[in-house]
Amino acid sequence: MELKQGIEKSEKRKFWLMKSEPNCFSLNDLKNRPDGTEPWDGVRNYQARNLLRDDIKCGDGVLFYHSNISKPAIVGLARVVREGYPDYTALDPESDHFDPRASATNPLWYMVDVQYLASLEVPITRQDLARHPVLAGMGVLKKGNRLSVQPVTQEQWQAVLQVAGLEDPFGL
Repeated sequence: MELKQGIEKSEKRKFWLMKSEPNCFSLNDLKNRPDGTEPWDGVRNYQARNLLRDDIKCGDGVLFYHSNISKPAIVGLARVVREGYPDYTALDPESDHFDPRASATNPLWYMVDVQYLASLEVPITRQDLARHPVLAGMGVLKKGNRLSVQPVTQEQWQAVLQVAGLEDPFGL
């Protein structure tokens, strides 16, 4: 019975790519947090907000992507450890992510908590992704796609792990 429940959960697991500018919050910042866990806050795009609020679940896998640098790249793995909840930074006038339209009764913005799993020994750059037959179709490579949170297929997740030489932390 225990095994069957685990199998059911893994079949429902989804995968995501989450972008962060390393000068704001890097993979090492996540790794160095207590329990390697931190809220993924400050997302201010409605499409990404909907993913955080409605689709991303505990146990989902995350490809941690450093953006807005000379060589943007997937640099590590994380997992979701808390499902979507109101992003309290939107309510804080002292926060860089403050939104005066948000309120406790109408939060507008959501976040999830993620936990560090692993660093890639060698980052997988955009050029690496574009050359790979499976990874070339990733949303992060599509012109005009600026979403900070985007879905990744299980096949793409597996391909990243293969390229990085990592075992699947979920045992898939």
